[in-house]
Amino acid sequence: MEEPLRFKSRRDYEELQLFLNAWNGENGTIKCIFLQFQSILAELPGVVFDFVSRSGVSISLRAERVFQGNTALFALVDVVDDDPESRWLSVCFPSVVVSDPQGLGNLISEGISGRDGYCFDVFEEDASFFKYLEERIREAFERSKGLSLR
Repeated sequence: MEEPLRFKSRRDYEELQLFLNAWNGENGTIKCIFLQFQSILAELPGVVFDFVSRSGVSISLRAERVFQGNTALFALVDVVDDDPESRWLSVCFPSVVVSDPQGLGNLISEGISGRDGYCFDVFEEDASFFKYLEERIREAFERSKGLSLR
């Protein structure tokens, strides 16, 4: 099974799988969107994942780019879990690797590993917003090349 190798640890992979298998809430659309973002991130070369669970707060899939010995956290897909029956996503990026030309994100001061960032909240399926976020993911990935951000 190759997928666990994309995670920093097998435990992270297993915990994510347990979370996804238990995700039965009324909002299956959000789960599908989460899985689509995970798939986009997994297609990018040199990306490894961390999984961080803060019970009752958020479940976080963190994507880091490893390039020539540098590791850069460039994207987070958080499942906001304050109400498991009504989960939503917050897709976040350090501000040094992403732009927000349409002004759709929220600037988060020192909110991503002590750095400023942008978070984009996803409450429902919206194809144009999804495309915009996919563009932000690809931009953040490209701009993180050679950076050391943790």
